[in-house]
Amino acid sequence: MKYLIAVLGLLVVFALSFVASNNKRGIRYRPLIIMIILQLILAFILLNTVVGTALIQGFSDIFKNLLDYAAEGINFVFGGIANEGQAPFFLNVLLPIIFISALIGILQYIKVLPIIIRLIGLVLSKINGMGKLESYNAVASAILGQSEVFISVKKQIGALPKHRLYTLCASAMSTVSMSIVGAYMTMIDPRYVVTALVLNLFGGFIIASILNPYKVTPEEDSLEVQEESEKQSFFEMLGEYIMDGFKVAITVAAMLIGFVALIAMINGIFNGIFGITFQELLGYVFAPFAFVMGVPWNEAVEAGSIMATKMVSNEFVAMLELGKHTAMSARAVGIVSVFLVSFANFSSIGIIAGAVKGLHEKQGNVVARFGLKLLYGATLVSVLSATIAGVFL
Repeated sequence: MKYLIAVLGLLVVFALSFVASNNKRGIRYRPLIIMIILQLILAFILLNTVVGTALIQGFSDIFKNLLDYAAEGINFVFGGIANEGQAPFFLNVLLPIIFISALIGILQYIKVLPIIIRLIGLVLSKINGMGKLESYNAVASAILGQSEVFISVKKQIGALPKHRLYTLCASAMSTVSMSIVGAYMTMIDPRYVVTALVLNLFGGFIIASILNPYKVTPEEDSLEVQEESEKQSFFEMLGEYIMDGFKVAITVAAMLIGFVALIAMINGIFNGIFGITFQELLGYVFAPFAFVMGVPWNEAVEAGSIMATKMVSNEFVAMLELGKHTAMSARAVGIVSVFLVSFANFSSIGIIAGAVKGLHEKQGNVVARFGLKLLYGATLVSVLSATIAGVFL
């Protein structure tokens, strides 16, 4: 039965993508089929094999060690604030982002990350049928972050046509940055985080290839990335990345305070007037999508509520909400967890448009105009990844 539902889920995702496509005749189906098969193979390896378990465990152990190292610095500054045995969210989940951001900066500075990003991007470009720049950007987004990635391609942004700019922005919204992966792993099972990271990479190309199909000529294709006009010293770079990590942690904390409080207020108003919370109401709207992803029907409304929470707020709020639903089945938790690992929410539209606008005002306005289509596509990527994962859960 779950295989039939998975097929239904894939058909729904492709139908919703096809309906919104801006060039239905331009869709190339061969790369799509190849990428879907790759998704299925990778999901099977990660979720159902000893090799996959070992890979995920190794990845998880790396981040666990990094979080332990980050705790040394956090305890030095904030030791004694928390009571014995307590684990405040800000200290244990958000502040480690600073340390991981610093590590990313070091790997960038010594040219390790750029080489890895370029190589993976070149390999992906052979598979997805898209340009080298699009493939580079997808990998870079998963490491550098949805706003920072545009700095590395700022030389090209002004010359990019609308369709290529959409794909770059869609990749940024469909993935998550490596600096906050450790935070996710403290909130949901690491194997779902890793699975979502891998599936979303291909899922972003699949959905973009349907919504926004095009061919890139060899003359248009470029993999040049922006180099710093004046090279920073090591400690200038390190200070910059540490402060960037701190800004991310504070920004996420502020958004959590605001969104959690607003959702609580709206829930209270709806409950007082209609006898049902706003999240429960949204749960009924998203329940059909949860069902075609593979969530059992008796849990679809509950899962749909968490999915909706992610879209109207962000993935952190939704992950916190998922943690409260202790009675959900392991299958439902796994599917919803994979869905939550992306930046597909309304606030990301502003973040991405703002990042591009800061580099090129005209192109920033273009991004703002197709912002809702970005969210539409990124949400379909999450649904597709969760559906694929559901086949093996």
